[in-house]
Amino acid sequence: MSEHDEGRRAFIVGAVGAGAVAGTSLVQTAYAKTPQGNKIPHGNQPQAKTAAAPVDPNRAAEAFDGHGVFFNDEHTATVAAFAERLMPGAPGKPGARDANVVNYIDLALAGAYADQQDFYRRGLAQLDAYCANAHGKPFAKLGAAQQDEVIGALEQGKASEFTFPTAQAFFNTLRTHTMEGMFADPVYGGNKDFAGWKLVGFPGAQLFYTPADMASRQAFTRAPITGLQAQAKASTKGA
Repeated sequence: MSEHDEGRRAFIVGAVGAGAVAGTSLVQTAYAKTPQGNKIPHGNQPQAKTAAAPVDPNRAAEAFDGHGVFFNDEHTATVAAFAERLMPGAPGKPGARDANVVNYIDLALAGAYADQQDFYRRGLAQLDAYCANAHGKPFAKLGAAQQDEVIGALEQGKASEFTFPTAQAFFNTLRTHTMEGMFADPVYGGNKDFAGWKLVGFPGAQLFYTPADMASRQAFTRAPITGLQAQAKASTKGA
């Protein structure tokens, strides 16, 4: 892992950390309060208002046969590569690929974020057009250093091929959705095996806390970490 990657991970974990977990833990409430079919108007920089709809708790929130629900294979490869550069993995330190962030974004765009489908289609087309002009290859086929260079150009609004969405809007939206996929409850299709929660030391929705747990000032480490999906299964079995 390069110093650049280590620096990026340290920044994200330190700056986002529990705050990201706290914010994305409210995702299910936001979705429940948003009338389905009530679409959010497009803007140059759409803001994340909801997340992917929960699926049957007895079935994993996964795309079938490794293919996307909304994304085609090329889009899947591009978004997966982009998210991984935003949240790079390392031995013992899960990244966006480990957390299956692309699956979260794909399911969200097929559901609660359906109003942003055109935003993604246009953004991904413009991204590859910029990469082809600047580097002669689509984003997914560039090396890590070139991908970082492209991402930096988007963040700074220097990619001239972008009109709608703007380069900065596309970067900001993908960054937001990557963080959601990294830290939201696994029931929404990301945070696979609680990778994001484990990364920041978040214990998840434990079934109970003992008096000793509540009184302790030490980091909480008791397993298992439980999410909405596992809790639903447990309540069904106990009924």
